[in-house]
Amino acid sequence: MKGLDPLALQEVLKIYLSEDLGHGDITTCHLPKREKWVSAVVKAKSTGVVAGLILLHPLFHMLDPTVQVESLTKDGETFEEGTPLAHVKGPALALLRGERTALNLLQRLSGIATITREMVNLISSTKAKLVDTRKTTPGLRLLEKYAVTVGGALNHRMGLYDAAMIKDNHIKVAGSIKEAVKAIRQAIPFTSSIEVEVKNLTELQEAIQAGADIVLLDNMDASLLKEAVSITQGKVITEASGGITPQNILQVAQTGVDYISSGAMVHHATWVDINMKIE
Repeated sequence: MKGLDPLALQEVLKIYLSEDLGHGDITTCHLPKREKWVSAVVKAKSTGVVAGLILLHPLFHMLDPTVQVESLTKDGETFEEGTPLAHVKGPALALLRGERTALNLLQRLSGIATITREMVNLISSTKAKLVDTRKTTPGLRLLEKYAVTVGGALNHRMGLYDAAMIKDNHIKVAGSIKEAVKAIRQAIPFTSSIEVEVKNLTELQEAIQAGADIVLLDNMDASLLKEAVSITQGKVITEASGGITPQNILQVAQTGVDYISSGAMVHHATWVDINMKIE
């Protein structure tokens, strides 16, 4: 996902604003001079990688189409403490009503982009590519996965609907890896691939023989990952997953796997400190 679909983005931003506004901003709506034009600066209070600036224009335009947003950098750029990131100009009512939602998104997404960039840089000397997971915040998946790409990693499947992945519970239901792969292969388009999660070398061999296209090597230590990569001999794409953090990702990448999937980019991310002040 290199960009954000405008219609999907509009829908989620509407939900986020409604959550905060409810029936109206009872503070700002009763201020004198609330319709006067003001200028505000969005500024970083710590270091990081920015993500979410592209949301400012559509978000504030939902509140008032006359609001002007000037980005002073772009998503994916690094920033230092004190760096101005954007200027926002328009009626005070619109800026005050959208301030918290805009900052929440900027801080959250920039935090994800920052840890993602760190992890991508750690494995830059290897062939492995970093991908995300479905371990996302309900309601924020679209934007959290966008932030991952801003940080330099790749998106895994968006949901259950866009890729076939056979995990341990699916195997239990089907009876075996072979039966699960066979049934799904017969149902999906021939252009679609099937990924199978395996926990040991026996399951790996079964997945290869069953015709899996990708194998997810789940919670294997480095020595077992190396052996698994050797067994595949390029017959399938390999993906390591389970407990991947900035502390161990290089060791995993050095085993020779093709991809490394990690939820840490989302659930270990710390919000980056950003504020918005009327000048």
